[in-house]
Amino acid sequence: MWFLVRLYVPICAAVLVGALMSFGLSQPWIHRLSKRALHQDLPAWLGKFLFLIGVPISIVNFLHRANLSGGVFLAPLVAWGAMALALLCSRFWLRPQLGNWARPAQGTFSLAAMLGNTGYIGFPVVLLLPQLGPDYFGWALFYDVLGTLLGAYIVGVILAAQFGEQPGGTSRSWRATLKELFKNPTILAFILGLALRPVVFPELLDITLNGFAWSMVMLSLVLMGMRLQQLRSWGNLKPASGAVGIRMVLVPLVVGVALTVLGMAGPSRLVMVLQAGMPSAFATLVLSETYNLDRELAVTCVGISSVVLLLTLPLWLWGFCTW
Repeated sequence: MWFLVRLYVPICAAVLVGALMSFGLSQPWIHRLSKRALHQDLPAWLGKFLFLIGVPISIVNFLHRANLSGGVFLAPLVAWGAMALALLCSRFWLRPQLGNWARPAQGTFSLAAMLGNTGYIGFPVVLLLPQLGPDYFGWALFYDVLGTLLGAYIVGVILAAQFGEQPGGTSRSWRATLKELFKNPTILAFILGLALRPVVFPELLDITLNGFAWSMVMLSLVLMGMRLQQLRSWGNLKPASGAVGIRMVLVPLVVGVALTVLGMAGPSRLVMVLQAGMPSAFATLVLSETYNLDRELAVTCVGISSVVLLLTLPLWLWGFCTW
């Protein structure tokens, strides 16, 4: 199980560094010296940098190196199937108790079950696993960009708009938010990375891009630690456990079994299972805040599922890894 140590050590170390940084910056004496809430400003700046620059450049680099053969274009189909299954299961889970759930909570529950963190967590997990690495990054990237990302901006936005309301009772226009999809740097980087695949980069540029991309992988984990340290609401453990169970146990298990029955095996199957079992995405929290859903439930789902990942990863590696 040495590879688990190799995987967990960098992930946990980077997340711990982020959490400690956030905790340190939240101290009163730091606030008095800086005159700013650095524990809130730094994650916001870091997140914007990763969103606009770090992640797009990393995608171009890893996509340029990734092996896109072997049916990699099936990954988005698996992603959409996994999201559809999660959404269906969440509605079945809620149906017997609809009277006890406010509509905003129902929307958040379905979003938390449906949307996984296949980017900021899924990418590092796939890249750091010795069984996978950059050679199979294409599967993870196609799953995220053409699956999870599109699902969040299309199905997620529509779902959030249906279950949430703006102050005053007016529904937010989901069409306006949907337009942001076409300006998303990740989508643009994905297209650029595909276009540049036939181009041979100069050696110095190639080495520099690869070094920058790996540093962004670790930086995204540091950001994750900062955000997790700032989560304050853990009062919805029971309802959140249902969404987390669907997201991180039921869906990846069904995906893994279905792919096995269909004849898929090896690293590509493992990537699909891991991506299907990623923690609830921070997009759940963003959509809940934007559309006035149940933010407290969203926070709890994100926090619990991020911790549960450390327990479920060995299960999927043991069950679907080709040794």
